[in-house]
Amino acid sequence: MSFDFPDRQTQALCAGVLLLLLSGSFFARRSARRARTEAARAAADDLRKKVRAWWMLAALLGLSLMGGKAGAGLLFGFVAFLALREFLTLAPTRPGDHMALFLGFVGVLPLQFLSVGLEWRVLATVLIPVWAFLLLPIAAALAGDTRRFLARTSNVQWGLMVCVYCVSHAPLLLTLHIPGYERQNGKLLFFAIAATQLPDIFRYAGDRCFGRRPLAPGVLPGKTVEGSRFGIVMGTLLATLMWPVTPFAWWQAALFALLLALLGAGGALVMGAIKRDRGVEEYGHTITGHGGVLDRIDSLCFAVPVFYHLVRIFYST
Repeated sequence: MSFDFPDRQTQALCAGVLLLLLSGSFFARRSARRARTEAARAAADDLRKKVRAWWMLAALLGLSLMGGKAGAGLLFGFVAFLALREFLTLAPTRPGDHMALFLGFVGVLPLQFLSVGLEWRVLATVLIPVWAFLLLPIAAALAGDTRRFLARTSNVQWGLMVCVYCVSHAPLLLTLHIPGYERQNGKLLFFAIAATQLPDIFRYAGDRCFGRRPLAPGVLPGKTVEGSRFGIVMGTLLATLMWPVTPFAWWQAALFALLLALLGAGGALVMGAIKRDRGVEEYGHTITGHGGVLDRIDSLCFAVPVFYHLVRIFYST
């Protein structure tokens, strides 16, 4: 399930990513040289940090895909661990939650990604929403601490659902059996990630260049209506151009790209609302220029599970 690097399609994808990153680096340096005010220098520095983070993320993703299912599973499993730690750090817990948290980290999370690696797709799709959803509250209830029990239990369940279950659907794409598309699922994962990340990149540019009206000032104070529209349109167009590397017709790829962009924007909105509820601007500082891991994958968490199940239903055997 790894990329076949002599393949021309794979080379074209890598070249496209490289061109995009080089363009970002060029504009970051140009912005820094032209900055005259303190605000302009701060914006240029922010862009420089984000471009540096995009280089790092692209390199990590490329290395993981070269390793096939095992490499992708290890990468996304580690990402899920970091994201879950960030999420639960912000959630209020009590000693009565320790057993449920322990089981979530050392039991549910590894078993979820083990089931993905072994292609136990049924277990991978029911382990958290069924088994963990029901059994972890029992473990918490046995501790006998009922203060804010519902809210505390919901924090653990929501964290596992978003940070582990949803993230695991990215490597789960590599396990699909699509007729006529054998050993090319890495490109499908590439398409899904690009369709969720490109809108965010162009949204950032749109916000800085011509953003005027705040999108949701109480939730995402830095994002604008104009920037979000620009990001979704440009991200969808560029992702649609990747249709030759997918098992879809061009119009199907366009619909999937638009769906992924919209769900990604919705994920950023929901996870932003959680941050505001907890009184923080970022989930962490793991990635310089991008905050925490969860700040970077919020769009992926909401988009990839839907994409996986639609592809499984309509294209996979």
